[in-house]
Amino acid sequence: MLGLAKRTKSKILLASSSEIYGDPTVHPQPEEYWGNVNPIGIRSCYDEGKRVAETLMMDYHRQNKVDIGICRIFNTYGPHMATDDGRVVSNFIVQALKGKPLTVFGDGTQTRSFCYVSDTVRGLISMMETEKLTGPLNLGNPEEHTILELAEKIIKITKSNSKITFKPLPKDDPLRRCPDITLAKNKMNWEPRISLDQGLESTVEYFKKQIL
Repeated sequence: MLGLAKRTKSKILLASSSEIYGDPTVHPQPEEYWGNVNPIGIRSCYDEGKRVAETLMMDYHRQNKVDIGICRIFNTYGPHMATDDGRVVSNFIVQALKGKPLTVFGDGTQTRSFCYVSDTVRGLISMMETEKLTGPLNLGNPEEHTILELAEKIIKITKSNSKITFKPLPKDDPLRRCPDITLAKNKMNWEPRISLDQGLESTVEYFKKQIL
């Protein structure tokens, strides 16, 4: 794809990920933070895959003057997610709607930031439309929520009788994840507009139609 962008003189956007930060020791995570990643862990194929993709993007930009944009996307959710995609939001909603226990790994105090899909898409479009902005640039909601808090919100919104069960935390699972979006605000005047409660309401309605 980088070769194609070079040949056609097109701009190319990389949908990178907050996973490049690994289990961060800096909080919230700014773009200049290099991350804390286990290169041979059970999650490393995803983490290192995104990191090497960013390396290739920057090399093509420096050596071949390819017009690039790198966005580091944090947890994104919303309607049209697959019911079996394994993400925490969809997992919890499906479990709640089916009356099954919501599975929380660890003690539920690990945090994530959840950005509604329309906000993420708006950020990606802004990145492509902003001249001479290569990134990397964080796209995510700077509001931090625990996994336990998310589970409780979804039970309340779905009016489910589901309980919460706890399982061991997978190895190398990050304990905190939250973006510093100062760069996106300054360079693109971008920040999320949809609150977690608003976004979960519409996402639950979509899943109800799929499941019930």
